[in-house]
Amino acid sequence: MKKLLPLIILLLSSFLVACSKDEAAANSKENIVVTTTFINDMVSVLENNIEGYNVELLIPAGEDPHVYEPKASDLRKIDQADYVLYHGLNFEGRMADLLKEGTSITRNFETSHLTEMKEGSETMTDPHFWFDIELYKQAFTEVKEVLVKNNPSAQEQYEENYEAYIKELNELQVYVENRIDEIPQESRILITPHDAFGYLALTQDIRVHAPQGFSTDGEVSNQAIEETANIIVDNNIKSIFLETTTNPNQMKRLKEIVSSKGQDVELVNNEDDKLLSDSLAKEGNVGDSYITMYKHNIDTIVDNLK
Repeated sequence: MKKLLPLIILLLSSFLVACSKDEAAANSKENIVVTTTFINDMVSVLENNIEGYNVELLIPAGEDPHVYEPKASDLRKIDQADYVLYHGLNFEGRMADLLKEGTSITRNFETSHLTEMKEGSETMTDPHFWFDIELYKQAFTEVKEVLVKNNPSAQEQYEENYEAYIKELNELQVYVENRIDEIPQESRILITPHDAFGYLALTQDIRVHAPQGFSTDGEVSNQAIEETANIIVDNNIKSIFLETTTNPNQMKRLKEIVSSKGQDVELVNNEDDKLLSDSLAKEGNVGDSYITMYKHNIDTIVDNLK
């Protein structure tokens, strides 16, 4: 045993040194705080085989950034971050004042490429740009430039990851267009609870209507429900859809009103079939990345409208 003791001490010392080095390496990385699952996914793609930053996500998967209330721990993370990346366009509405010193990934978007939406009598810029794949590429480029600027030694790997992902996004664009083509022109009307799919309408030749408007926690007027019910009846729409971040009650009410008008409409409300709008899915679930989210949504929409 005495002969083994020096060897044991040596092995333990080596282990502790290795742990210390790993901890030191982690502590030497700069901290990036990202507000949403979309930005977190962008950073994850770019950081593949690099891991040059410690990345922290503020708004968890499944939460709605429109109405998310920042916690004390979020304030600490923002305060201690070296860099903060956020959407902008008032997407993180209740956090806007906390994010002013960060970098908006939409800061270089041209106004002419954005669409508007109404909330009551108010008109505002639609923040749900990620349903326009070209705008998503632009935001992805913005994130890449931030990472490269602050970790230039890894630029070659960042560029490699970037180019590979742009290729995937181009393939996604083709996939989406081919699937939309399966829906007869007269059936291309998407009814969802809140107004999150305007950019899909803008880029993919499909009409969208949402009785709840911009906010996911607002009340829906009787007039809005009635107007939506008439659209469904007049256009013989087969299906209406739920979203993961919205309350299902209003859409159930809408289905009942349509039924009272003598028409049946399917409410696509299985947990696995809900549309992902303001957040990616939780890790390990379908739609936990941008590309799988988009394909899930398109497949669900097409399969229920065609």
